[in-house]
Amino acid sequence: MNIPISIRNDWTIAEIESIYHQPLLELVYQAATVHRQFHQPGEVQVCTLLSVKTGGCPEDCSYCGQAARYHTGITVKALMPKDEVVAIAQRAKDAGSSRFCMAAAWREVRDNRDFEQILEMVEGVNDLGLEVCCTLGMLSESQAARLQQAGLYAYNHNLDTSKEHYQEIISTRTFDDRLSTLKNVRKAGISVCSGGIIGLGETHEDRIQMLHTLSTLPQHPESVPVNALARVKGTPLADLPKVDSWEMTRMIATARILMPASMVRLSAGRAEMSTEEQSWCFMAGANSIFTSESEELLVTPNPRLDDDRKMFDLLGLKPMIKQEVVKQ
Repeated sequence: MNIPISIRNDWTIAEIESIYHQPLLELVYQAATVHRQFHQPGEVQVCTLLSVKTGGCPEDCSYCGQAARYHTGITVKALMPKDEVVAIAQRAKDAGSSRFCMAAAWREVRDNRDFEQILEMVEGVNDLGLEVCCTLGMLSESQAARLQQAGLYAYNHNLDTSKEHYQEIISTRTFDDRLSTLKNVRKAGISVCSGGIIGLGETHEDRIQMLHTLSTLPQHPESVPVNALARVKGTPLADLPKVDSWEMTRMIATARILMPASMVRLSAGRAEMSTEEQSWCFMAGANSIFTSESEELLVTPNPRLDDDRKMFDLLGLKPMIKQEVVKQ
């Protein structure tokens, strides 16, 4: 395989299959080589993710503990006050985060008082000099424009899995709904954060199809989170096996080769990975992690900030001060 020296949006399924199914050591070597062409290998962006509105979501995502229809024991919490969110963002910045993401367990954004509060939060966090990201569900073109005007830097809306496997996981919206929101975000001039989850009972072909969709968008997502299923008791997928860390490494490496300029984020699932397992993901091209004050990533476990600092010290990594988006 020839290591790409430019960004491509015309990958074929056959090409992605040949990359993905390579011997793991060769795949990681190639991904690490690509990573060094586009990024500083010793820098990892530290992002803080805060659930500003928790639980009670009407969607039926089979993996999600915040879906109202599942009995997961998660406490439903109303939208947080702006001042509290901005104070948490300031502490995150002081602790080394350069990106702050606010998540609300909504199916879609509605034009109401809650959305006005979100816009105020975006303005407040943006004033701190942080990259502001939101993940709020489906988004219309006009709502995306208002978020951009408020100072939103990025919007997260994961594809989750392949189009073929999507209806096995979620029935309350469609894969095309996801793509429509990404289009609205891109049109508004907001950077796109979109990736997926492995361990949902999908096949390798489903993973390849999802990567194909992401890597053949007119413009690659600036941010590509790779998540391992965080098994939440009470959800339909709670009894699925733990994702093998080598599968995470393989996905991250393939994503890095296909989308060389994107930030590849080692996201959910880190709590079940050792330092050694995470280090392979960094070698394969991951250059971002999520932290939180509560040792949770939304409602699932996440490593402690102190543990991440020790890992960075051991591996010789340092937090990225400011992400520079590579124009495509």
